[in-house]
Amino acid sequence: MSQYIAPNIVQNTRLYCCLLALWLLPSKNFIAQPTASRLKTLDSTLVVLHDQAMFNGVVLVAQNGKILYQKALGVADCRTNAPLTTRSSFNLASVSKQFVGVMILQLKERRLLGLDDKVSQYLPAFPYPTVTIRHLLTHTSGLPEYFDLVLQYKNTLDTLTNDKLVALLAAQKPQPNFEAGAQWQYCNTGYVLLASIVEKVAQMPVATFFKQNIAAPLGLNNTLVYSLTIKEPWPRSVQRVYGFERKHGKPVLNDLIRLDGVVGDGNVYASAEDLLAWDQALYTDKLLPQAALREAFTPVRLNDGQTHPYGFGWSLDASGTVFSHTGSWVGFLNGIERNTTAKTTVVFLSNGTDGTARRTAMAILKGEKVALPKTQLIRNIRLVDGTGAAARSEDVRLKNDHIWEIGSLTPFQNELVVDGQGQVLAPGFIDSHSHHFGGLAKAPEAIPSLNQGVTTIVIGQDGNSYPMDTLAHFVKTKPVAVNIASYTGHSTLRAATMGANDLYRTAKTDEVERMKTMLQQEMDKGSLGLNTGLEYEAAFFSNREEVLELAKVAAKAGGRYMSHIRSEDISMDEAVDEIIEIGRKANLPVQISHIKIAKKDQWKTSPALLAKLQDARAEGIDITADCYPYNFWNSTLRVLFPNRDYTNFASAEFATNQLFDPEKSVLVRFAPNPTYAGKTLAEVARLRKERPAQTLMDLIAIAADFEDKHPDFDEGVEAIMGKSMDDYDVSNLLLWPHTNICSDGSSGGHPRGHGAFTRVLGRYVREQKLMSLETAIHKMTGLTAEQLGIAERGLISPGHYADLVLLNPDTVLDRADIQNGKALSDGIEKVWVNGQIVYENKQATGRYPGALIYRQRR
Repeated sequence: MSQYIAPNIVQNTRLYCCLLALWLLPSKNFIAQPTASRLKTLDSTLVVLHDQAMFNGVVLVAQNGKILYQKALGVADCRTNAPLTTRSSFNLASVSKQFVGVMILQLKERRLLGLDDKVSQYLPAFPYPTVTIRHLLTHTSGLPEYFDLVLQYKNTLDTLTNDKLVALLAAQKPQPNFEAGAQWQYCNTGYVLLASIVEKVAQMPVATFFKQNIAAPLGLNNTLVYSLTIKEPWPRSVQRVYGFERKHGKPVLNDLIRLDGVVGDGNVYASAEDLLAWDQALYTDKLLPQAALREAFTPVRLNDGQTHPYGFGWSLDASGTVFSHTGSWVGFLNGIERNTTAKTTVVFLSNGTDGTARRTAMAILKGEKVALPKTQLIRNIRLVDGTGAAARSEDVRLKNDHIWEIGSLTPFQNELVVDGQGQVLAPGFIDSHSHHFGGLAKAPEAIPSLNQGVTTIVIGQDGNSYPMDTLAHFVKTKPVAVNIASYTGHSTLRAATMGANDLYRTAKTDEVERMKTMLQQEMDKGSLGLNTGLEYEAAFFSNREEVLELAKVAAKAGGRYMSHIRSEDISMDEAVDEIIEIGRKANLPVQISHIKIAKKDQWKTSPALLAKLQDARAEGIDITADCYPYNFWNSTLRVLFPNRDYTNFASAEFATNQLFDPEKSVLVRFAPNPTYAGKTLAEVARLRKERPAQTLMDLIAIAADFEDKHPDFDEGVEAIMGKSMDDYDVSNLLLWPHTNICSDGSSGGHPRGHGAFTRVLGRYVREQKLMSLETAIHKMTGLTAEQLGIAERGLISPGHYADLVLLNPDTVLDRADIQNGKALSDGIEKVWVNGQIVYENKQATGRYPGALIYRQRR
């Protein structure tokens, strides 16, 4: 039902929600006089939110006891669809506490107890001799939450009661959180104990005392105390409201549970109209003299003399004229606010678990601009959710930037509906080793990543990184279409500490300490962990102890360690031993970047390498890897000299025979002579009439001279795509259950920058059938998020961010190759980042919702 009358509104306070109980903290800004336009906006908003399954309940606004607005929308019981009315009786959850406060004051007024009496005076088994009744009323007792105690000490068949809670405290004597009166900390345990004190002093059940001393005197015909252990049946004349929640797009009962044998902290039931009558009675002497009631609205004073804005079941405004409380339990979300200056009252009662309407309603009443949630429904899809589970037919609904519902869903009125045309909807791919950030400043639409389904790039690779503050500023001032997460680079720390021109040595003790301090600061700002590029000169000369000390800093902060290991060829065994030892001694997850076997006479030894890694995992070391699906890499010419002896012809000959194939390895760029770019090293050698080994040495020397003469040249002097891996090993490494997919790509150069992920889906899944589609997607999404420590990404699951890719498994394929490294992939139909479509029809949409992602905190 709906009733709309006219102006006047109430102050708004901010609503803070926790899982089990809510309360309102005071607001410094409130609207004393309601307006017709705000009430009209409230009405239309509630209708829209109800139509979108975001509101089921009753809202009432009154002034001077006169109802200005009230509306009931939805059902009292999702099983019967009985409609709500403004007289329907809701479980008030923590709004119940204000009634308990008044009952205690009534007993005080009758001189049956004192507020500063010790609790143990009335409950002899209570094991905390300094805790008083006032401490319980004001949440200053220091007692632990009873929910935690019950989960620890009681089984799932044991329904809790008030007496059982007292006995549990007496038996276990849990350590208080602080000395009574020293702090304010919301505590439901205290109000359960207060109800027990009422029963003890009044010598009757609290439900009876409540009926005789509050409900009956005020004529509250739809208000009562009810719990699972109350023997009297629910009265037939009162419509009981049952809590529910939406699951898979359908309402499911979410009502009283085994904790609900207790009363005091909740389990008072009331209607919106009765709550208005209750509110009005507090202006009179019907229940208590005003002098006695005043104490319920007085801020609590702590032991040190400071006050906290909470009375007896009421949160207090700084002005001392606005009082409020909220309540949340099982399927109920409620709130009441009273402005004693403007004489306005707002009651919000909801038996659904969605808090959108409460937040929105209070913002409207406060005069704030509100943006209603935007939903979109993706239908007619095969859902591959990122867990590795088999594909299934489901619909997926988004709410703003999150996934809301999964199931057989019906469109809401005027809802955006996307027809998936039977294609696969997967989580957005996470590129665990990316160099795409460098291209975002000029091309924030991020086509190289999005065209292969990547929605999150992880940077700070090979030991080089940006400060987290720099990245945060970049994302804020230069919106981009992909998410970004970052490691902190070891080489970057070395350069900042030792000087960019003094890195070809082991760091000194004081330098390591400064690096540790810098790393800790970056970890505090959300870095994923430490990343090393030990094969490159900037870090090659570090010793194992230096890296280990830094890894311990990352471990202490809950971070991870990723490494381009010290060697992928002649010293690979030792390099693998090093990362295993770091995982063992630093006790943190470690990951091998772009795992490969790059020495020709070690090809086809991947089974032995994987066995070594499995042995480490069996020992308890969380070692993993990422891998790109190519048999050629992209790096500098200098990495082909493992001993850094760039003028040693024997080493150059070894490189051309063992470490890469000059006939199949292509120069990506060569700034001193750009005409070399696109040619194989063997072709350049023939142009120069030299043996490939000599050309390799000469090009390195020419590049070094160019770099010395052009110190400001920042685009990379030289790079080569080196053919040096065997397909047998690439396949085995990709198949390892603890390998996730990466690109190691950038916006130019190696084709992996535009096609690594679609190459896996097209060539390794569809053509070679190396793995299932579900497994491949798991390796691009859920597994990657897990191995990086990124929360709420990588799965299509309610509550996760809406990073999604719609792909055609029959046509998905990489098109980028050595000749055209920027060719766009086929089969990626749409890409969502944080709920917005950023790529479709092989084009950017012009939306830039990318976010900086921070490490999952412990």
